[in-house]
Amino acid sequence: MQEQLQRRLEELKKEFETGQQRLRELETEQTYVRETLLRISGAIQVLEEALQRETKPDEPAAADAPAAAEASSKPS
Repeated sequence: MQEQLQRRLEELKKEFETGQQRLRELETEQTYVRETLLRISGAIQVLEEALQRETKPDEPAAADAPAAAEASSKPS
């Protein structure tokens, strides 16, 4: 009986270590996927903004609006 318990204990310890290693691998993979998605999201945002600027070239950008309004109100 003692031998069976000892063997089972060793099996469980090996399974536990294997599980911990797999968990570390999955956490590393999760970090990689999360960073990849963040980069893709940033690229999507840049492209969407570029497309918006191309479809509305006559409208000043929000940051340029005060400068444009100021320039048009000054006498020539």
